[in-house]
Amino acid sequence: MSAAEPPGDGDDQLLVVIDPVARRSDGESVRIAKDVLSAGAHAKICLPDTPEEFARALSRRGARRPVVVGDDHALLRAVAQLHRERELAAGVLSLIPVGAAHALEVAHALGVPRGAVAAARTALDGAVRRLDLLVDDSDGVVLGRLRIPVPPPPPPGPGTPHAGGTTVWETCRSLVSSLVRPAPVAASTNPGTHRLRIEADGVLLSDLDTPVRDLSVTSQGGGGLADVVVRTGSGEDVTVAAKAVTVSGADFRYRADIQTGGPVRTRTWTVRAGAWGLMLPGPASADAAAGARW
Repeated sequence: MSAAEPPGDGDDQLLVVIDPVARRSDGESVRIAKDVLSAGAHAKICLPDTPEEFARALSRRGARRPVVVGDDHALLRAVAQLHRERELAAGVLSLIPVGAAHALEVAHALGVPRGAVAAARTALDGAVRRLDLLVDDSDGVVLGRLRIPVPPPPPPGPGTPHAGGTTVWETCRSLVSSLVRPAPVAASTNPGTHRLRIEADGVLLSDLDTPVRDLSVTSQGGGGLADVVVRTGSGEDVTVAAKAVTVSGADFRYRADIQTGGPVRTRTWTVRAGAWGLMLPGPASADAAAGARW
């Protein structure tokens, strides 16, 4: 993370966008957040019911600083929209985390305070932190961590019995299968691995002939680099720091923060240094929050 910056002019003008999931899951925390924000600033409250209304409220924010009340999905939605509008670098976001614990892992890893009161006070009086952003070649964004995990097991083969009884067709198919010698499994087959070509800043880390169990790309928070870890089928880890990572091969899916993307055959992620601003606790408490890892 970069050094803290003082809030700019007009920060007492807030657009408070309350995600509908937050309103349903914890109305009391939402009420507390509204009260604290309204007492400390001129706050316009928006209650969108759909993603389209959420986007429309943000696009009409004017000079107001957006404060999102919700979980990681709401934060990602806001960052992605501001990135598409090319307005992300010019402003700063605040988040009041409201939702289930598993839906707030990204927010907590970024250093957003736990609890509505602490987060609302940070939105009013915290410091702006410029954070890196991973952007892919389809304009998708990753706030913290990208993964290509172990692929799921293949679907059951034709001879696998199905629950609920066996049909005449299945009986005949099983009989034919038992009379035909199965094709030998290729020696290179390694269940639970990918065949991927992985490059970091143009340097080849793994090629298609090396089984890969897992790829992890984690933003360092600031400085313009990401930590890249390739875990091979043999259990060896290849670790580098890079600005860009390109993955190609057979169709693969990836996990970007809490969202799943793909399948794709090639994708490049690039670190944008200091691409967005988030209100976090001041320097004294932010140092401790900066130690959180994904």
